[in-house]
Amino acid sequence: MAITNDAALTAHLAHGWNTWNTRSLLSHVLLPEGFAINLGVKDYWKPAYLKEALMAIAPGREATCRPALRAYDGSYTDLRLEWRDLRLRVQSATDGEDLLLLITPEHDLSRHAVLVAETGLLWNRPGSIEHRAPGVIAARCPLREILVFAANPLVEDEFHVQTQTPYFAVRLDGPVGFASGRQRSVEEISRVVAAAQARSHAELRRFGDDAEVAEAIQTCIAWNTIYDPGLRRVVTPVSRDWNTHHFGGVVLFGWDTFFAALLASVGSRELAFANAIAMAKAAAPAGFIPNWIGGTGCITLDRSMPQVGGLVVEQIHRRYQERWFLEEVYPDLYRSNRWYAEHRLRDGFICLGSNHFPPVVGTWEETNGVGQLLGAKFEFGLDNSPMYDDIPFDAASGLMLLADVGQMSLHIADSVAIAGFADELGRHDDARELRAHAAQLTERLGSLWDEHSGIFRNRDLSSGHPSPRISPTSFYPLLIGAATPAQIRRLVDEHLFNEEEFWGEWVIPVTPRNDPAFADQNYWRGKIWAPVNFLVYLALRRAGETGAAKQLADKSRALLLHEWRLHGHVHENYSADTGLGCDRPDSDRFYQWGGLLGLIALMEREAEPR
Repeated sequence: MAITNDAALTAHLAHGWNTWNTRSLLSHVLLPEGFAINLGVKDYWKPAYLKEALMAIAPGREATCRPALRAYDGSYTDLRLEWRDLRLRVQSATDGEDLLLLITPEHDLSRHAVLVAETGLLWNRPGSIEHRAPGVIAARCPLREILVFAANPLVEDEFHVQTQTPYFAVRLDGPVGFASGRQRSVEEISRVVAAAQARSHAELRRFGDDAEVAEAIQTCIAWNTIYDPGLRRVVTPVSRDWNTHHFGGVVLFGWDTFFAALLASVGSRELAFANAIAMAKAAAPAGFIPNWIGGTGCITLDRSMPQVGGLVVEQIHRRYQERWFLEEVYPDLYRSNRWYAEHRLRDGFICLGSNHFPPVVGTWEETNGVGQLLGAKFEFGLDNSPMYDDIPFDAASGLMLLADVGQMSLHIADSVAIAGFADELGRHDDARELRAHAAQLTERLGSLWDEHSGIFRNRDLSSGHPSPRISPTSFYPLLIGAATPAQIRRLVDEHLFNEEEFWGEWVIPVTPRNDPAFADQNYWRGKIWAPVNFLVYLALRRAGETGAAKQLADKSRALLLHEWRLHGHVHENYSADTGLGCDRPDSDRFYQWGGLLGLIALMEREAEPR
């Protein structure tokens, strides 16, 4: 269908069967009705009932899912569920407007387990549900009636299954099937599911040797895509665990969600547009795009985010070339950039900041670190980086007194990208303003070069001294042509390829290996983060360092596939010692931006001559 505005995009995406409910990977929902079939398991061996299941953040959670390949539009899904000693494979497929579910036990459960398919209407959507006949449930919704059928004999357990709405209970003594629309046998359901699986795998063949990389990206993005009833739109938050256990149902982090849009652009133009538009339109009343916005209604009114919106939209627009998309995001990107230019400048340099504001919702997040050094650290997303240890903070202006190489480079790149959009949309005065601003800042950024050590360094603005700490953000000036050829050579040879700093088997650590904080391997102290690898890769490409870029792409690909092949995980961050993400419980095991490690490989594939 032709999509020419955000409303049409939302209507197109928020339609049909998919795993829209953020609370469980076992919940299949039909939009726009909000009618859900939620799968649960009753264990009689040691009596208990499993109603919801997600990926596990930490070992020891009672139920875990290992998602496998799925289509962006929900036409095929595949995962494995482990709970206690139960192991199930759960697959689904769509056939026209019908949903087919196939649940296959992967060991003998016939003596003590029952599968439950509980129906319901989510998000207070209107309608009613009833048992129409044995093995048939009917949902009456304003636009249509939906029938659901069980393909297996039912178990009568009406007193001991913890459901509150009409359901089917079926013994797990073999494959189990359910279908909407009309009655189908388990055999027919199995055939349709197998055909959908084959189609999904066939679509990946266009990536050749990188099909496995594309599969990891698609699996992570598609499973983390949900319907947000608050925003009434389809979005891809960082992970379902973060949504459910930390942020009241959904959270959109600024740079994370823009990167989700970029990752989705590999296989779904509509989902790429939706995520970029959702984040742009989440702008705070003051005009800036916030660090995050949550399901509680809380929004970071004190701080913005790493300035990647323009960069990401530039990449997506280059691929799809749809003017209406630029028209949707341009006003908010421009306003946010201009707010940042006005409120985060000190002595001609970009600084990180956090400003006090009266609590709006009354949550802990509205006071934690707000108007303090901690809140300013959060603005660049490198929360506990040793770069920010003991940096002075000016409470009056709300600024960290540090000229920040990384954020300054990203802000300049953001300004240049948005200037390009302005020209394309005929807003030439805006374009001139943005480019003049970028040129001024680029000149100031050049003064942060430290000739003695051959690298760009942050500067303490209270003392005027260069920072003793470095990070991969020192390579970000290559994004905007702020380094001379001689400086580029030194950055690459003396620092990127220096195994005492950033190179090695697993790269790039966010803290150099010779920094005492590297040994912490704790979040932004020493670990490897996909968005940093991605931005450094882009910087190397823009600087003409194609050889270095290819080596980084190869290592990033190997890092992603290492954990993917072992556990089916796409991690928030990875150990720079072992290349694993599971070494610490605070590394989410299914976090969308981990896919950027694979995107680098796909971009490198596109850049190679054929």
